[in-house]
Amino acid sequence: MVPLLTYWIYPPEIKISAGADTWAVEKLSTMGKITQKELMMAALAFVALVLWIFAGAWLDSTMIATTVLVLMILTRTISWEDLLEYRQAWNMLIWFGTLVALADGLKETGFLKWFATATSGLLKGLPIMMIVMLMVAVYYLVHYMFASLTAHATALLPVFLTAVILVPSMPLKLVAMLLCYTSGISCMLTPFASGPSAIYYGGGYISRLDFLRLGAIFGVVFLSGLLLIGVPYLSWFLSL
Repeated sequence: MVPLLTYWIYPPEIKISAGADTWAVEKLSTMGKITQKELMMAALAFVALVLWIFAGAWLDSTMIATTVLVLMILTRTISWEDLLEYRQAWNMLIWFGTLVALADGLKETGFLKWFATATSGLLKGLPIMMIVMLMVAVYYLVHYMFASLTAHATALLPVFLTAVILVPSMPLKLVAMLLCYTSGISCMLTPFASGPSAIYYGGGYISRLDFLRLGAIFGVVFLSGLLLIGVPYLSWFLSL
């Protein structure tokens, strides 16, 4: 449904790609062979990726990124002028970092714990599967207050799981799986919902209003699919 809905509600400006292959060949020819700087950039990016994955217990991810950036400048892979002129990156760093700090503030002040506890309290007395679906929907929609999938899961997942554990006959494995699955479909709700969404928005091709509008539309589609198809399927699958 995603390609069809996208084509209908946000049609592309260019609908015919005749000659695209010829254009691509010409551009590649103009670029020439891979340069030493490009090889160095690829090597440093690979080192950063490996350290992010395997060295998290010893090195902070921000330190790794900063160190690799400094190495890029010292090896003249990029220049300081290149760094200063990349306005989109600086713009994204400032407002995305601010939103991450604000979301973390909600956790530090205890608002998120209060919100999750209050939500679970309002659902008492409802049928079990209704509670499951409402908890998943609330957890999903609350991502509008977060600027990171990791921050969302770290702050709210333990609280929501603690709340549902107290409900008698609650299918805990089903709830845990559904809550985790929302991370894969809530990353496009807002321009700040995740790192990739911020990068896409920072490219300047999609306006803020269009991003929020499309995020809301597809957010409803994905959440409906998870609840109306995912819940019955997982309930059947886990019962086998």
